Amino acid sequence: MHNIAVIGAGRIGRIHASNAKTDPRIDLKYVVDPIASSADDLASSTGAKVAGLGEVLADPDVSGVVVASSTDTHLEFSVAATAAGKAVFCEKPIDLDLSKARAAATALGSDDARLFLGFNRRFDHNFRQLRDRIHSGEMGALETLHIISHDPSPPPIDYVRVSGGMFKDMTIHDFDMARWLLGEDPVEVYAAATSVVDPAIGEAGDVDTAKILLRTQSGKICVISNSRRSGYGYDQRIEAFCAKGLLRAGNVLSSTVEVWGEFGSQTDALQNFFLDRYAGAYRSEMSHFADILDGATPAVGYQDGISALAIAEAAMESHLGSKAVAIRY
Repeated sequence: MHNIAVIGAGRIGRIHASNAKTDPRIDLKYVVDPIASSADDLASSTGAKVAGLGEVLADPDVSGVVVASSTDTHLEFSVAATAAGKAVFCEKPIDLDLSKARAAATALGSDDARLFLGFNRRFDHNFRQLRDRIHSGEMGALETLHIISHDPSPPPIDYVRVSGGMFKDMTIHDFDMARWLLGEDPVEVYAAATSVVDPAIGEAGDVDTAKILLRTQSGKICVISNSRRSGYGYDQRIEAFCAKGLLRAGNVLSSTVEVWGEFGSQTDALQNFFLDRYAGAYRSEMSHFADILDGATPAVGYQDGISALAIAEAAMESHLGSKAVAIRY
């Protein structure tokens, strides 16, 4: 059994804590959160102990730390936990400032660091199958990629103001998926974005709708479609156009029930919340963290976080300048 601590008792921290409790190789020993009531509640429901970060990092029996706190603490806590000899499972993004994140290369990018960055979509069963089949070559070489990621409805405006913007908060998942599926880093990005869903998002200096074009050195093209409001559920689709045909991962429905009548046919609604759609992916992430605690190499690490953040910053530059931008990794 590996003792771990979860830093952050909010929504995603609760998900990771619950998954840690069900993994036979992990024991959740501590919960850390500056809001005492949140820490107490999560500790009580999981059988963990409330502690401060210093106590956690000083405990030699703690093998790993899950950083599920606010985004502006991700880098600081990951560096501190790594320096204390702990394996780290950190939520994305690694930071909102690319130069600041790059400055942590010595601490987090070394061979000794065991940083696992939480790009959960890589652990979705459907997307993993899609990637395996793309890279198997069964449909020939991948030529273009289409990623659709539309939220059911926009987040609260208070969240938008501290999120770092849609490219770093939402689209960063799609930038990571693009790199993972393409098998190479995009070298150029063109982003057209606007605020048409909620005027308050635009007033906060953010966008809520975007179409993004990525190009790789070998000539592959990826189109990403983002919206903070679909109007029909959590839309998560990926299409891979290859030399011999199409590979596609579709949406997950609330059930497989279909209704047929004179009006035609109807299926159930799309799963409407990211915690439902990616519940299995979050469990698989925790299982991989247990593998890391056992000695495995993290499947998603520091450089992946830097690369996705570099694309996000280039996309914002492209949007603001209405021009294609070379990505500087």
